[in-house]
Amino acid sequence: MATATTGKLSVGDQAPAFSLPNQAGQMVDLQSLIGNKKIVLFFYPKDHSAGCVAEVCAFRDQYEVFKQAGAEVIGISSDSVESHEQFAANHRLPFTLLSDSAGTVRKLYGATTLGILAGRVTYIIDQKGTIQHIFSSMLNANKHITEALRIINEA
Repeated sequence: MATATTGKLSVGDQAPAFSLPNQAGQMVDLQSLIGNKKIVLFFYPKDHSAGCVAEVCAFRDQYEVFKQAGAEVIGISSDSVESHEQFAANHRLPFTLLSDSAGTVRKLYGATTLGILAGRVTYIIDQKGTIQHIFSSMLNANKHITEALRIINEA
């Protein structure tokens, strides 16, 4: 369940708390991850679509670099747990995918395009739960990875 109010978040805001099921159906609570590592939380529109495959595979290909920099990568879309399970297996994804089937967390974070469509937005959250960076681009999926790595390496 998500908490807080809906709306666009800004750098310096506390990342809203939520719990969502991962691709194995287990609940993941953002609050339990904060404090351990930086978090790269990326929202993407849809499993199995060309742009999203490119984005998740780019995160996959740089996953070890993120880990070495002290960050954990987590992807969120409104697809089902079953879709995420298949998507993660098909593309050998080493990171967590969360199912936001009701779109509650997407709305909570303001990760939409034109206020209604599922957007492609990446949030960098530090160990205190503060949003350090927000990057939004529907068309340049690979830039999400380079921007996230740049911010994590600057800190």
